[in-house]
Amino acid sequence: MEENILNQELIASRLSEEEEEFHHLNNPADGIKPIIKKYLGVPNNVVQTGNKFYFSDGDAKVEVVVVTDEIIRVRLAPHSVFLDEFSYAVPKLEQKAIVFALTEDDNEFCVSTTVINCHIQKKDFFISFSDRQNHVTSSDAVPMHWEENVKFGGYYVFCTKTCHSEESFFGLGDKPTEFNLRGKRLKNWNTDAYSFAWNQDPLYRSIPFYISLNEGIAHGIFFDNTFKAHFDFGAEDPTKTSFWADGGELQYYYIHGPHMMDVVKSYHILTGTHPMPPLWALGYHQCRWSYYPESKVKKIANSFRENKIPCDGIYLDIDYMDGYRCFTWNRKYFPDPKKMIRELAADGFKTVVIIDPGIRVDDNYSVFKEGKQNKYFCRRCDDYFMEGHVWPGRCQFPDFTNPEVREWWAGLFDELVQMGVAGVWNDMNEPAVFGAGTFPDDVRHQYDGHRGSHRKAHNIYGMQMVRATYEGLRKIMKNKRPFTITRAGYSGVQRFSSVWTGDNVASWEHLKLGNIQCQRLSVSGISFCGTDIGGFSGEPDGELFTRWVQMGTFSPFMRAHSAGDTKEREPWSFGEPYTTINRKFIELRYRLLPYLYSAFWEHHRYGFPILRPVVMHEQEELSNHFRQDEFTYGDKILICPVLGPGQAARTVYLPKGKWYYFWTNEIIEGGKEVTVPTPLDTMPIFIKAGSVIPEYPVMQYVGEKEIEEVKLNVYYSDYEVNSFLFEDYGETFAYEQDIYLEKKFVVKGKPNKLTIQQSMEGLYTPRYENYEFNIIGLPFKPIRVMADNKEVKDFTINKDKSLKLKLRKNFAQLVID
Repeated sequence: MEENILNQELIASRLSEEEEEFHHLNNPADGIKPIIKKYLGVPNNVVQTGNKFYFSDGDAKVEVVVVTDEIIRVRLAPHSVFLDEFSYAVPKLEQKAIVFALTEDDNEFCVSTTVINCHIQKKDFFISFSDRQNHVTSSDAVPMHWEENVKFGGYYVFCTKTCHSEESFFGLGDKPTEFNLRGKRLKNWNTDAYSFAWNQDPLYRSIPFYISLNEGIAHGIFFDNTFKAHFDFGAEDPTKTSFWADGGELQYYYIHGPHMMDVVKSYHILTGTHPMPPLWALGYHQCRWSYYPESKVKKIANSFRENKIPCDGIYLDIDYMDGYRCFTWNRKYFPDPKKMIRELAADGFKTVVIIDPGIRVDDNYSVFKEGKQNKYFCRRCDDYFMEGHVWPGRCQFPDFTNPEVREWWAGLFDELVQMGVAGVWNDMNEPAVFGAGTFPDDVRHQYDGHRGSHRKAHNIYGMQMVRATYEGLRKIMKNKRPFTITRAGYSGVQRFSSVWTGDNVASWEHLKLGNIQCQRLSVSGISFCGTDIGGFSGEPDGELFTRWVQMGTFSPFMRAHSAGDTKEREPWSFGEPYTTINRKFIELRYRLLPYLYSAFWEHHRYGFPILRPVVMHEQEELSNHFRQDEFTYGDKILICPVLGPGQAARTVYLPKGKWYYFWTNEIIEGGKEVTVPTPLDTMPIFIKAGSVIPEYPVMQYVGEKEIEEVKLNVYYSDYEVNSFLFEDYGETFAYEQDIYLEKKFVVKGKPNKLTIQQSMEGLYTPRYENYEFNIIGLPFKPIRVMADNKEVKDFTINKDKSLKLKLRKNFAQLVID
């Protein structure tokens, strides 16, 4: 009894204590803390699991992952719960570093590879990176931080790093601004930006990857976050650079150089490279909104052949469709599309058609009917279908983040391929919606099982659309390489498509912008890029169009394109002398196709960008950080477009070494600026000494005639230079089974001797038998020519002192003395 009373008194006492601790409030909200930014505290423990290291401040957790010797990933979980491991940009995160270690002292934890160190400071959770000489290349200015998003859940996530006084920044896709991004504040949110202006931001693509260059050392940051993201390169505070996003995880890769080229190559290890394009895709393409009816398409094609201007691709814009319904034909304009495509193909033209994501709401339209029955279209949060107006009128939109939808979409191309369509152009896939701009935030996406709203999926929508397109074409075309082009994309889109810079304007300013944008895209992982030659909107004069053709000749993707409310602009549209000059440069494009194709192979296999700004060649020169006109095409040909009207001469910077002026073969010492004449029929082109530049005969289209021999233009140098030539079938995937030939030429010059060595790798055998050598710049008069220890008697020395001879394609060594 006494024990029972004692227990009751004890319970009452505890209840009284609990009531004192828990006070009921008239307004419960008074006890809620305000939402503010929260910062990492003090790291108090670390746990290692294989190549992953987890640091915690007791609440938040930071994951440090060793990927390669040069790449370390950092990831933040505000309350120690990481999201599932998934990325559209990085399809598979492979651990390639073998040697790495964790060390600790009183001040820091340090995760090290054989190349870099990741320091986690104990007093404040600052993260920094250094090289093996302990030179700090990147360091936090404040700890990583976050802020709760009340409306949507999740967090805004922030990272701020120290910005040095002479630090420069490059990359981030095709932002229409100066090449060096120092002092800029930019945003990633794919946007339909018709007739965009200088400094307009954002545009069509979101590439959250940039390269920092400071004290001659380069590193990269890849902020793999698909939400609306922001970058500040010392704009708000010149001592800080920041990147942040409206949701998702704070997840970034530190990519060490020390050279810019090393950074880009490592970025390609993460996100992939372009597959080898069909060779015809590197020819000249002609497009307009729109060429119709069929008689107009044929007239354009015939005019190319009559004017003897090479062309490989003709594009059909939205007017080829029945009421703008994708995968249909307007039989009034194109009564027999299969016959038309076959006739175009017989004359050497590949047909490329546009396909947009908006599917017209129409129960009599099979594509809509299938999508509706299978629930393939995007839905809003309350389960209504997402609808918006685009070209066909009221439309619904496939959820390309759903693998089942991608497979369905891929199969829709079967009929187009059976008709003979060779390429597909995906447009309006930011996604664009008339009036609204894009989808509402509450649209839901399957996201390959990782579900999310449109806030998460917006920036990858276009990439997943062109992925479905590419994978469908590849499957249907069997062993033939598809050609795809997309307007919108995210990091990794290069695995599926080429791009162009969007709806530009016929102005000298946009010619200059296009030059910068293509260089920026190339160092941002997307080498297969170009501009709408001549400008999409507005009216160029003959001079502007011709200067644009000249620049486009040295763009990896070369296409003229214009809006329907403008005058026609084909290469002959402006009369003479423009027609002749345009023909001359388009022919030069075709002559240099084996060089461009080889540069593509170097990109695909080794991760080299095709267009390389001058700063990539000489990053230690501070003045080069601000050069944006000159670039190299591959690594052997330097180009400087003429970017203003009536320009009779222009100044060009040549990197160190010796360079040959293409038009005269004059040799010039580099490391300085030179002034060259620029009459309308030329532009500054320089060839690096020691180069072997392969050349094809001029053709009206790729494959018009059999290659009987390949011309090798060899430019003498007094130091050793390597060149490459890649050959394969040009249209199949046999190169994936080593059915290709990678040839390496080593040129070594001495005052009285030139040696050229050739080595080969691969299983392909080209059908031609001979090389025609054109050896330029010999400083001595040749007396003897030996090929594989046998004397060659048949050679000629021309008035310009160039040496010409023919050799069998499989020679190993050529010696001239």
